[in-house]
This record gives sequence, structure tokens and C-alpha cells, in this order.
Amino acid sequence: MRHDNGGELLVTVLRELGIDTVFGIVSVHNLPLVEAVDRELRFVPVRHEASAVNAADAYGRARGTLGCALTSTGTGAGNAAGSLIEALSAGSSVLHVTGQVESEFLGSGRGFIHETKDQLGMLEAVSAYAASIPDARGAGRILREAARAALTAPGGPASVEWPIDLQYAAQTDEPVLFAALAPIAPDTTELAAAGALLASARRPLIWAGGGANTARGELAALLEATGAGLITSNSGRGSVPEDHEQVIGNFATTPAVRALLADADVLLTIGTHFRSNETSDYTLDLPEAHIQIDVETAALGRVHPATHPLLADAGAALDSLLPHAVPAEPGWTDRVGAVRTEVRAILHDTIGPQAAICDAIRAALPREAVVARDVTIPSSSWGNRLLEMYDPKDNVFPRGGGIGQGLGMGIGAALARPDAPTVVMAGDGGLAVHLGELLTLAQERPRLTLIVFNDGGYGVLRNMQDHHGDRRSGVDLTTPDFDLLARACGLPYARITAQEHAGPVLTEAIGSDGPTLVEVDLDALGPMKSPFTPPVRIPGQ
Repeated sequence: MRHDNGGELLVTVLRELGIDTVFGIVSVHNLPLVEAVDRELRFVPVRHEASAVNAADAYGRARGTLGCALTSTGTGAGNAAGSLIEALSAGSSVLHVTGQVESEFLGSGRGFIHETKDQLGMLEAVSAYAASIPDARGAGRILREAARAALTAPGGPASVEWPIDLQYAAQTDEPVLFAALAPIAPDTTELAAAGALLASARRPLIWAGGGANTARGELAALLEATGAGLITSNSGRGSVPEDHEQVIGNFATTPAVRALLADADVLLTIGTHFRSNETSDYTLDLPEAHIQIDVETAALGRVHPATHPLLADAGAALDSLLPHAVPAEPGWTDRVGAVRTEVRAILHDTIGPQAAICDAIRAALPREAVVARDVTIPSSSWGNRLLEMYDPKDNVFPRGGGIGQGLGMGIGAALARPDAPTVVMAGDGGLAVHLGELLTLAQERPRLTLIVFNDGGYGVLRNMQDHHGDRRSGVDLTTPDFDLLARACGLPYARITAQEHAGPVLTEAIGSDGPTLVEVDLDALGPMKSPFTPPVRIPGQ
């Protein structure tokens, strides 16, 4: 098959992949690609390349598929690197297509416009897959190979650099038919031993990470059959809907769950990497009897010893373990339910007046709607735990912990799921990182409510410095007048200064058919009962 240029070929491949929206910034080094996408699909011109990757990342997460970002060469590709690191950390499926200088000058070091030293090496460092298109005959194969790599567990971004002269050239394309990957089945010997251990469990617990999100039915069946309690990492939230009475959720380090872990006799973990911030810097004690399921060999036993490591896809392993499930001892499931209620009640009380905002968001949203969260105190304290999630595709947040990515992610998710509203939780400090994306929000006008929690700086680090030292450094920031800023961008604006404002303001904003900026004045709203500090250790403290 022949295509007039690379842009036509890219559109063909994106249609094969089911992608209808692409995020990026136009450049002299990607112009044929952008023009074809804008003509045939939907091109969303974000204001920074990092946001292009964040939006494509969240577009894929919200649909359970692949997202696509287009960036320029050199500095443009470099700007995307931070968000590629986030996608790599999260295992998100992103196809990142970036330009490159003309083939004739590639690697010559003569300072051709937008040229950078070893761009491919930079992309290899921050991607799960990276390749350069060498000619006009192999572009289609490389694009499809990159997409396949991004979609293959454990996932991650796939970057393709495309010299501009080869983008303009006529393309010869022979579609590649990849055989479907068979699920990785567990080793029969290890499975038999793990099944025997599971059958002996009287006080079982299950811990679901992001790897459990592809096996929701199998996980729910095992949960019901055993009467176990379900702990989740942040990434595993919604693998079983969080209003299920056996779902404890992302509360592993709370005193009540620590006590439950101490009394459990078997722990089954699925696709979780026991991140430092979810295990109190790896100080969380887990049961010695541990069945661990993961598709990555390196993950098995890496953080906590695994009695029975099962290298397998989650669905295949859980389905094979189900015949070995036996009900928990009398009273265990009731205790799980009591712990679930306790940890939520304590957190709801601890966050003080912000509980009204949490409650109002959940009340205003339909059951399945995306909540995208930047790294900010409300997200880290209650958005990642107390705000219920019912589907993993609704749970969008920067798993690598970098600030400033929430709005770009929210825009991508909102355009992926236009029939439902999207909420973005951001802080004033994080929003300032990519303030220009307010213009993308105003231009594209998705059903997105941007809630900005304004405390005049980096509140979490301010709390750390106030707790551990006698002065502040770099944490108090000038913030804009968000009312004037919204008006300058043509965005509706509302403000919450008291608990009683939360319900009416958020119901109206979330119920609208376009974007709204809602500022939460945290000084006026009032403090939490205890200042939130991150779960990290400071030497000597």
C-alpha cells in the first residue's frame, strides 16, 4: 500500500489502533504528521510537550487502551521526557512520535535547527521502547511495533523519531499482522504449592496493584470465595469497586490495617510493586506466607519475600487459584468490614472541612467518571483514598509523584470520555507548572471541572519544614487572582470558602456541559485537624 507522505501513514496506523484524538505541538519537524491528523482525526494543540504526553497517557488510561502524542525535535522531545518518565513509572501505553532533523544531517553535529546530541539515546532512557525510522519503507512496521510494545505488559511509552524528509516522502506500507500474545500461565508446580497455601488460609488478605486491573472479574470471584479483605495500592483502586464491603482500599499503613496484616495468615498480592510511599518506606510488616503474582520476573520477591512467586498474567493465575479457595474463619470477614469502616471514618474526621468537598465531588459525579489528581495535599491525603473509585479507568494520577501533570491528564481523560464529566484536583503550585494548559482547556472546552486548592505555595513541603525546622525555604509562592485568570481565559469561575459552598458549587460545575475553574480558598475554608506531611523519612528525625 502506498501513502503520499508519513502523515497519511500515521493516520492509517492510528485508525487501526482505535485512536481518534492526538495531543501535541506543531513544528517544522512534524508538520506533515500534524496536518494529516488534524485533517482526518482530532489534533489537540496543547501548550507544552510534557502536557502532550500527559494527555495521551490519560487518554489511554481512561479508555483502557493506547494514547498518542506528537512532539518536535530536540528541545521538544526533551520537554516530553519528564512525562515519559511518568508513563514509564505507571506502565502507561503511550505512542510518542517525535520529529528528527533531515536524514542527510542526522548525527553530523553541525547545529542543524532543533538538532540535539543522541536524541534516540535520550528517548531510550525514558521509554520502554525507542526506535528511529530509517527509510520510507519501514515506517509502518516501526509504528506498529512501537504500539505493540506499549500495549504489552508491563507497558510503558514507546517513542519513535521520524526524520522530517522521510515524513514528507511517499511511504510504502505493508501492514504487519502480529499474532495475539497468549496469557502467561503460572508454573504448574508453583501453582499447586500456592493453591495448597491458599486452601490452608483462615485469615486471608489480598493486595491488588495496577496489575490486577486486567483481572477484575477473577479478583472479585476470589474475594467472594475466600471472604478475604482487599487492600489496594493507589494504582489498584477500583479493581473491585470501592463500595464493596470487603474492600479496605489504599489504607495499608494505617494502624488498623497494620493490625489486620499482623493477624493475617496468608497474603496474596497481585501486580503491585510495594512503592515506598505506600509501605512507609518499606517498613510495613507483611505476613510471611505470601503468594505473589506478577508478569515481571524482577518484581517477584524484590521488596518482600514471596513464599510462592507466580510469574503469570493476573487473570490466568487468579482463575487457576479459584478452585483452591475456601471461606475464611468465622468473624474474619466481619472484622475486615469493621476495619474498612474505621479507617474511612478516621480519615474523614482528620481532614476536617475538606471532607465536605470530598463528599460533594462523589455526590455530584456519576458512578463512572474520571477523577484526575495532581500531587497536592487534598489528593495525597484523601483523593487517593477516601474519594471512592469504582473502575480503574476512572483513577488517573501521576504514579511517579511529579507535580504539574494533573491538568494535562484531565484534558486527555475528558476528551477520551466525552459523555461523562471529568474532575481534576490540583494545587496552586502544581497548576503553575503548566498554567498554559488553561488555554487548551478553554480552546477544547471538555466537560472538565478543575478544582484548584489554593494555599499559596507548596503546602506539603511547607508542613514538613514547619514540623522539622525553624524556617521556610522555597515553599511560599505568589499565586494569581484565579477569578481574573479564568476570565482572561474565557473560563467560568466559582469559589469555595466554606463547607456549605461545596455541594452547590460543585454540583453546578460538574453538571455543566463545559469547563469550569473552581478555586478552593484553603485559608478561608479552615485547616485539617492535623497538618498533612508526606510518608517519607528525614534522617535524624
